[in-house]
Amino acid sequence: MRLRPITADDRWLFVELLCDDEVMHHLGGAISVEAAEQTLARQIDPAAADTTWARAILTEEDEVAGSLALWIHDGENPITEIGWMVRPAFQGRGIGKRAVAMLLDEAQADGRWGPIYAFPADTNEASNAMSRTLGFTLVEVKEFVYQGRTLRCNVWRHDPP
Repeated sequence: MRLRPITADDRWLFVELLCDDEVMHHLGGAISVEAAEQTLARQIDPAAADTTWARAILTEEDEVAGSLALWIHDGENPITEIGWMVRPAFQGRGIGKRAVAMLLDEAQADGRWGPIYAFPADTNEASNAMSRTLGFTLVEVKEFVYQGRTLRCNVWRHDPP
């Protein structure tokens, strides 16, 4: 398995993931194609500038299994967030967990990201279990607005060793 930077050619992946009710179930449901394209567009320039890591997840057979990203939320108290999505056909095989572990290892080696936070919905058992097994610590449960929807999320923190 490997990770590669996302590009504008990954439009299909973002549309497939973000416009799918099953994939987006814990995030309030599918979003529009236009919103999915805007999400990709917001990641391309920062990824090219190396201020965001936006990656496609590739299987050993070079099939695109999903995406993940690592970025900094600007503001009064900037934090680093990681997020991931796996295409339904690839779920349940540990691909997302391996990809997140790979990106966490890369972030640790890079040294600039500090503590990394994940915010899966409190109903997303798979992502919460993955966060736990990858060494994240549950900090709190908090409400966030995502794509205009209020979500109740677990706040997980991964501290660099």
